[in-house]
Amino acid sequence: MVTTFSWPVRVYYEDTDAGGVVYYANYLRFFERARTEWLRAIGFEQRQLKAESGIVFAVRSVQIDYLRPAVLDDALQVEAAVSELGRASMHFRQRLLRDDEVLSTALVKVVSLDGETFRPVAIPAPIRERIDAQQ
Repeated sequence: MVTTFSWPVRVYYEDTDAGGVVYYANYLRFFERARTEWLRAIGFEQRQLKAESGIVFAVRSVQIDYLRPAVLDDALQVEAAVSELGRASMHFRQRLLRDDEVLSTALVKVVSLDGETFRPVAIPAPIRERIDAQQ
């Protein structure tokens, strides 16, 4: 069973557009924060990875569906789960929820890159081991 990580997000005025709903690009920010906090929760921080392993993670592609609008002051949960693990990439299945209502879903491909050359490199073994333990 894949472990799903959940992170709370509150919608602020700055997240909304002129219509009072969350601006579509900000859903990507919410998803990014959840992935970053997931990485931190399994014991790794972005800055530490670059300094110690020389790697950075970057989004390669995103497929997103907007199902219902989020609005000012909504208390949301952002979920992230690794659905596929490759040598130098991970696919995340993500959802944005208000209570039990799914507002948005996304499939995000993240790649491991050398922090100097920005060429793909293998995901470090300690990270792979933590991900495998969650599967």
